[in-house]
Amino acid sequence: MVKTAKITVVGSGYVGMSLAVLLAQYNDVTVLDIDSSRVEKVNAKQSTVCDPQIDAFLSEKKLSLTATLDKEAAISDANFIVVATPTDYDPNTNRFDTSSVDSVVDDALRINPSALVVIKSTIPVGHTKSLQEKYDTKSVIFSPEFLREGQSLNDNLYPSRIIVGSKLDVAKDFAKLLIQGAIKDDIETLFIRSTEAEAVKLFANTYLAMRVSFFNELDSYALAHDLDSKSIINGVCLDERIGDGYNKSSFGYGGYCLPKDTKQLLANYDQVPQNLIQAIVSSNATRKDFIAEEILKFKPKVVGFYRLVMKEGSDNFRSSAIQGIMKRIKAKGIEIVIYEPSLQEDTFFGSKVLENIDEFKNKSEIIVANRRSEGLEDVRAKCFSRDLFRDN
Repeated sequence: MVKTAKITVVGSGYVGMSLAVLLAQYNDVTVLDIDSSRVEKVNAKQSTVCDPQIDAFLSEKKLSLTATLDKEAAISDANFIVVATPTDYDPNTNRFDTSSVDSVVDDALRINPSALVVIKSTIPVGHTKSLQEKYDTKSVIFSPEFLREGQSLNDNLYPSRIIVGSKLDVAKDFAKLLIQGAIKDDIETLFIRSTEAEAVKLFANTYLAMRVSFFNELDSYALAHDLDSKSIINGVCLDERIGDGYNKSSFGYGGYCLPKDTKQLLANYDQVPQNLIQAIVSSNATRKDFIAEEILKFKPKVVGFYRLVMKEGSDNFRSSAIQGIMKRIKAKGIEIVIYEPSLQEDTFFGSKVLENIDEFKNKSEIIVANRRSEGLEDVRAKCFSRDLFRDN
């Protein structure tokens, strides 16, 4: 194993940024990105994502970390090339758009065929195998990540498991680098085929989405029958076979991973009989329909949406469930106002964004909040939320 490896991480989102910081503790890491502002941030020891622990490491730790826009310079002498570019779900093709991943793999194998290319981006089951066959190489592998937004570095420092889609010695060397950067001892590490590793990622996230959907549907039942959801959830989850993880009711599962990963897994089932996977995907839309109808029962003229982010400690509101509620309410011709400090624009999808919290509270007849906040205590009577536990 290389004592001090040269590692290039392509992409500086949650996955790329957290991995780059983790690996830069003991190795020379270069972040390659196409966004000059992100490159400037990394070189100024600033995080590109909202994660307090990344901020702390960048300011307090001695890291060998730089960033560049120069593809040739970043790739040419790397021992490992980690691909952490986005793979959004494309409803037109019914699969992930892997074009960014494929482009990086092509560049890596052309510029530096001796490096191990490790795909961390989520991809369809079988995609790594197709790349291996296309380029006639075993030097492209998949290794899933299991990170939470806002806690991405922490989840790399204390990983639930490390999975690497190869049994090559160089792949085992890569796993050692992840273990070296972690704080947790005795990390369960699996070396399996990339195809199985891809499946682990999609099935794990779909199971989490199923948990969210189950407790959301429990909450829908309780709302419809005037029952105390929290009491029911607490009673159900005292069964150790069920447990109390991922049991918090919300407006639906959202964020960058769960919506797209469940749809991709469903697409992978195109020739396989199933009922449950389809139900998990469908349940999310049903929940949003139900929540919107509950809000409409109040017959409001102006509905305020407090924060679009998914949870505390995150600045990301891509595919957040609350946006689905907002679109449904707006479709009924009701005025929408938004309070979201992370938005710089005056409007969001045609709805007014208010900077002043007091103006927002006064104008809103009903305030919809995915997660409750102490800042809303004075208008608690007109808040609608399914945040029963005050917990992400």
